Amino acid sequence: MRDELLAWYARAGRDLPWRRTRDPWAILVSEVMLQQTQVARVIPFWRSFLERFPDPAACAEASTAELLAAWSGLGYNRRALRLREAARHVAAHGWPDDLATLPGVGPYTAAAVASFAFGRDVAAIDTNVRRVLERYDGERRTPRALERRAAELLPPGRAAEFNHALMDLGATVCTARRWRGGRRAARGRSGRCARTGRARAAARARRRVAARASGSRSAGRRRSAAGARCRRSRRGP
Repeated sequence: MRDELLAWYARAGRDLPWRRTRDPWAILVSEVMLQQTQVARVIPFWRSFLERFPDPAACAEASTAELLAAWSGLGYNRRALRLREAARHVAAHGWPDDLATLPGVGPYTAAAVASFAFGRDVAAIDTNVRRVLERYDGERRTPRALERRAAELLPPGRAAEFNHALMDLGATVCTARRWRGGRRAARGRSGRCARTGRARAAARARRRVAARASGSRSAGRRRSAAGARCRRSRRGP
């Protein structure tokens, strides 16, 4: 899987501006903005925000009014306030070894920054990665088990590329709604993504048919009962 996925990513991976830098601040800003906001919308905001606050120190010194003005249009302003808290910590103490200790930085964001900025061999598991791995393996896992599985697959020294590849596969090919079979990244067992998607769609269709049939039977029984009552009322006591 690894070699085929990395080869696919080299051909078809998304060219995103924060992937062209190893600056941990720029990458952290992108990851925070990408929470609950689509990629295309984030790109111009990310560029303008970094022009205004090119490093943690600049963001740390910003007033709330300045910060929210730069963030305006992205929504979820609490993200900006927590980002400033993280910037103040970094400006005062430097980047911690455990990035999850930064304010507003959870396990995924910490792993993403560690991998993309610092080159650490850690798996960054977001919703897209979870979906790809579960469909590939044909089973659901607990968060801890999923972390172990992703760690098993990481190619040493190429974790950033592999994480990006899994994310892109989930975002563009192995999507929540369907598997775009014409753009398969990996052969063989990865076809389970398609089979799982089709099976789920078929199950949903069967449930809809069963629900309609049940509704029709119920309606028929109600009509029959109403007819019987009507006939009895006409016959009288």
